[in-house]
Amino acid sequence: MIKTYALVGESGTGKSFQAKLVAQKYRIDLVIDDGLLIKDNRILSGRSAKQEASFLAAVKVALFDDKAHRDDVARKLLVEKSRKILIIGTSEKMANKIAIRLQLPPPTKIIRIEDVSSQSDIEKAIRIRRTEGKHIIPAPSMEVRQNYPNIFYEAINIFKQKRIPDAIGAIPKMHEKSLVKPSYSKPNKIPISAEALSEMVINCIEEYNPHILLKRVMVKESKEGYHLVVTIDVPYGIQLGSNMYAMRQYIIDNIERFTGILIEEINIIIDKIINND
Repeated sequence: MIKTYALVGESGTGKSFQAKLVAQKYRIDLVIDDGLLIKDNRILSGRSAKQEASFLAAVKVALFDDKAHRDDVARKLLVEKSRKILIIGTSEKMANKIAIRLQLPPPTKIIRIEDVSSQSDIEKAIRIRRTEGKHIIPAPSMEVRQNYPNIFYEAINIFKQKRIPDAIGAIPKMHEKSLVKPSYSKPNKIPISAEALSEMVINCIEEYNPHILLKRVMVKESKEGYHLVVTIDVPYGIQLGSNMYAMRQYIIDNIERFTGILIEEINIIIDKIINND
């Protein structure tokens, strides 16, 4: 019986960097990451989301939206007949959706990036993603350079000390990963006016909760991305803490997904509590 694992965490937190070590720890043969099916040092099937020109297109590839794409990978999974598979995703929901589309059982073990990476390593990965637009593909440079020469940047060699039974000390084992720079992740790739960005915020808030009244949006552009100050009135009875955090994340996720720009920070100011009755 196939056992499916999932390694989950927000975009840019270093999941692909840790994928090989997680697979080794749990003796997993196959890794599904950003549209690719990877085994050991080979890309077996699929296509990389990181070659797409836009973030939205990359998300669709990572989720196997295209039938021909997912059927090709599903057929290869049947041929391989591996007992353990690791799915890399930004959330449990994403991992489950990928499993369903590839005709795999839902993940029985969820591994969070915080379980395998320190907070400082996660923050470093996020900074590199935001400021330099660099991504990892957990496959050797020869494989990636051959298949995706337009986005290949450089090879990264990772050494991990592995203790061998009946041996003195430990020996280093090397894993090679590939660093790539997708077009959609280049910082500030798409210029956008303050008016257009404000309109996107309005739409996001209306979608999230039509009873929240947006009063003004202030936009400031920095070298890394955009800073927003959003002033709102909220209906009486709304749970402020959890709702404001969720709305903030909803705005960031949707704007970044559909434009490719980076929202560095959103500050939400509640002007007053209103009664909608």
